[in-house]
Amino acid sequence: MRPGRRPYARAYRSRTRRLLERHLAAMLVTALVSMGALLLSYREVQISAGEMRARGAPAVQGVAATQLALLRAHKEAEGSMRSGIADVVGAGARYENQLAAADQGLSRLSDVQIDGDRGRGVLETVNGVLTSYSSSITPGAVKYVSDEPMQKEKFSEAETLLTRKGTGVVPRLDVLQGNQMTRIGTLTTMSPVQWSGWAVAELGLLAMVLITLSALWVLRTRCGHSLDLCLLVSLLAVVFLATGPLIATSITQDRLATARDGLIRIEQQAHDHRDLAGSQQAVTDMSTRVRAQLAAQGWQSGVYYGALAAGALIVLLPAVGMGRHLNADYWRTG
Repeated sequence: MRPGRRPYARAYRSRTRRLLERHLAAMLVTALVSMGALLLSYREVQISAGEMRARGAPAVQGVAATQLALLRAHKEAEGSMRSGIADVVGAGARYENQLAAADQGLSRLSDVQIDGDRGRGVLETVNGVLTSYSSSITPGAVKYVSDEPMQKEKFSEAETLLTRKGTGVVPRLDVLQGNQMTRIGTLTTMSPVQWSGWAVAELGLLAMVLITLSALWVLRTRCGHSLDLCLLVSLLAVVFLATGPLIATSITQDRLATARDGLIRIEQQAHDHRDLAGSQQAVTDMSTRVRAQLAAQGWQSGVYYGALAAGALIVLLPAVGMGRHLNADYWRTG
């Protein structure tokens, strides 16, 4: 060997070792950053879907159904008065049924409403006003059956408590519904932070692909190794991570958007007082469709756990594959 040849070979080996070590470090850092961003972003979407399913949709449907039940109860009470049967059944069986439905709706709303302490305050006030409403309509339906002026006055008081702008039961529920719909919009729309998380994840995975391909090229051209199985499997795991969770998130967002549109129609239907019975049925039908849109999908959890497994692979396999070559060719031999 000519003088100077050995130092050149030693320097070449040293540069190759450092190059492979930099590849390994870059792959590990990129894998950890991209996996953290991806799993967090995917989980956030699934949490939003779960909250929509468990609380958001039932809360919006509950407010609309309660409003319509109260308005229909009052209408049925007035109908009973006009029919002349109030002296037998009070405000009427239909009034009692609708009022009971409204009471049940308010009870459920206390558990599912999504406006926090402000929403709980609204519901407490609504329950108090409804007590005053009953105190007005019951005497009008029972005590003053034969006193038409007093009966009209009591019914007018009850209607005012129910519909007066700003302080009536229905307007207060409108305020609660508006706040809930704002929250629905937040749950069903990806925020700039979420978009940034996905951008970091996808760019990180793209970088991971490029670094892995570069490492395979270095191993082949500088070290004379054939394609490394660990790095190839890691490459496949990266491709899955870059596509699988993203497709699943896109599907989930489409379902959330469709459910949000259905809830908007439910809110609008609650303001259609021309046919209260028809509006109630429409709210029920649309609620069924919304629940179907939000029904939990088993494959969504499968994608999440698959992403966890793939994430472990893209961290462990490069360490195993690159570490094996570095140890055999450089570290062990000094």
